Amino acid sequence: MSERGSENLKEDTDGDLEKNEGGSLKESDGESTDDDRRLKENESLPKADEIADRKYEDGRTKERAKNGGKNCRRLPACVAALLLFLVLFAFFTRLLEPKYATELEEGSMISEYYAETTGHDVIILGDSEVYSNFSPLEMYREAGITAWVRGSPHQLIWQSYYILEETFTYETPQAVVLNVRAMIYPEPISEEYNRLTIDYMRWSPSKVGIILASMTSEESFLSYVFPLLRYHSRYSELTEEDIAYFFTDNSSTWNGYQMNKGVQAMETLPTERLLADYSFGDVCVEYLDKIRELCEEHGTELILVKAPGVYPYWYDGYEEQIVEYADTYGLSYYNFLAAAEEIGIDYSTDTWDAGLHMNLAGATKLSDYFARILAEEHGIPDRSGEEEIAGMYEAKLELYDRAAAEE
Repeated sequence: MSERGSENLKEDTDGDLEKNEGGSLKESDGESTDDDRRLKENESLPKADEIADRKYEDGRTKERAKNGGKNCRRLPACVAALLLFLVLFAFFTRLLEPKYATELEEGSMISEYYAETTGHDVIILGDSEVYSNFSPLEMYREAGITAWVRGSPHQLIWQSYYILEETFTYETPQAVVLNVRAMIYPEPISEEYNRLTIDYMRWSPSKVGIILASMTSEESFLSYVFPLLRYHSRYSELTEEDIAYFFTDNSSTWNGYQMNKGVQAMETLPTERLLADYSFGDVCVEYLDKIRELCEEHGTELILVKAPGVYPYWYDGYEEQIVEYADTYGLSYYNFLAAAEEIGIDYSTDTWDAGLHMNLAGATKLSDYFARILAEEHGIPDRSGEEEIAGMYEAKLELYDRAAAEE
């Protein structure tokens, strides 16, 4: 080999030959030996512990997928079981709760209002002194007035408030008539009376309010939310009524009026017993204020009345407080007990329970008398010329008169 070639080449003892920038070959610095390449390849391979971790994660993923599949298969069964429970709960609730269809019909009075399809110019609130004494159909016959009695047994003043609050969510009457006898009861009477007023109200903030205001110390809110908690032991008391009216309700009133054709004369007036204090309870005055303010908010006139029942005794001290309240706030107040003779009420023939409540004859006299007052002094309009209302009320009057004529 020539001397020139020996200068350009060197033995490949320390590494491979590479071309230099000028195109000649030069010795590499050992950066790409076979051992180096194998070392780099080994470094890129996963370690044993990494392989174990991956296997563990893969196992967990498969297990989760397996369990997820099981859960998906269980979901329809869980939903079906829940639906079955709800259906059975609703079934036994309806079966066991009182129907108030042929026994204690007063318990269904509040709910009958919801079936009405037209509004009313007058809403009447109170206890048995209103639903036994004021007949809206007679008021329509006399003066074309559309009215509904939202009464219930022993309806307390705060119950009247919440029932009125609910009523305003359905309609705005021109006048609200409130019987004032409830002013003498500052505390709840009993659970039985509460149930007759509350059980069949529709759920709303007003129902929540009436429950909380009315509960006795022995009652619980949940028993109103879930009536089955209250009536679960009633299975031994079930009657044919519970089966016959499972799917339907029985209408027992005529626009809230409960017709009674019996006669039991009042033979003696109840004796006046002196009381230590004739003042109305603070809670009664508070809710009377709230009823008045609620009517003012809706532009509805509030009219106070005292029905002509002779018991419980209506003391002069009670009368003076109502007269003063009406004068203070510019309200109309009518004491029909004091006006019984002018109305033409005969307590020997016009009452069915010795003077506590009017029978059909007495209610007709009172309703005609009051209808004329509402029309002449309060401008309640005659709706008998309106085709839709006239048709509905004429149909009701036909059934009403037929019921009145039955023996």
